[in-house]
Amino acid sequence: MSRTLLAFHADDMSALAKALRKQLMERTGAPTHLEMLNMLARAIGHRNFQEFRAGAETPAAPDEARADAGLEPAETIAESRHHQEQVDRLVRCFDEAGRLLRWPSRRTDQVHALWVLWTRLPARQDLTERDISDRLKALNAFGDHAILRRELCSTGLMRRTPDGRVYRRVEQPLPHIVAEALKRIA
Repeated sequence: MSRTLLAFHADDMSALAKALRKQLMERTGAPTHLEMLNMLARAIGHRNFQEFRAGAETPAAPDEARADAGLEPAETIAESRHHQEQVDRLVRCFDEAGRLLRWPSRRTDQVHALWVLWTRLPARQDLTERDISDRLKALNAFGDHAILRRELCSTGLMRRTPDGRVYRRVEQPLPHIVAEALKRIA
């Protein structure tokens, strides 16, 4: 009997390692083969391996046949599904007032959340540390404006003077995922 090959992809290797480590630490002995498959699936956001496999084994016709039928290539469908999952995850990080509820665990989600906050900061305007802190306090519900301020600078979405007194938003094009999520975030 031939084995079906399933592609395994993790957006954030660090988050994957942390999730696996946590699951392994909760165990007393070495996991079985199936338990390890379940752990890997849970680490990337699935309930278990069976759910992961069900999603990965969705049959897709060859791209030429799909094109003849007027359908998008299977790869494009998978990309759009992944894209929509990212948008949904980002939207869930914000409350109905548009405030960031929690600091996301996935790095990609963190960066996308920072982009949402970035859109709410004034363009081409110098802000003092107090100004930026007050604005970020109003934009988050978890109470840590300092991490947001630091991360906005470390990701290059904001710049600050060496003495930290003046902050300025760095103008750049908005990622598509963030633009889509903003339509659903207040």
